[in-house]
Amino acid sequence: MDLSTLTLIQLRDLQQQIPAELKRREAAEKVNVLNEVRAFAKARGFAIEELLAKEVKTRVASGGKVKVKYRHPQSGEEWTGRGRKPKWVEAWLAEGGSMDALLV
Repeated sequence: MDLSTLTLIQLRDLQQQIPAELKRREAAEKVNVLNEVRAFAKARGFAIEELLAKEVKTRVASGGKVKVKYRHPQSGEEWTGRGRKPKWVEAWLAEGGSMDALLV
């Protein structure tokens, strides 16, 4: 397409049509790709939904909460033992307390 032959009005009209056409073509391409992926999975004995469900379960399982390992006897403050020591643990140790005394 030779844009130099178009008038200014035609160029502006074309500019307004482009976003809608891009959106339409992207949607059509996504449908085509999804159908190809489904066919690929089906040829190997799987449903795409089955494969995606396993992927989601793996991610959720890895993001679980860590159990509390240490608890302050008076204040009840808790720490999992991961990362930097909280200030209350540092204060406890500075006063001569032991980590074993804080174990849950």
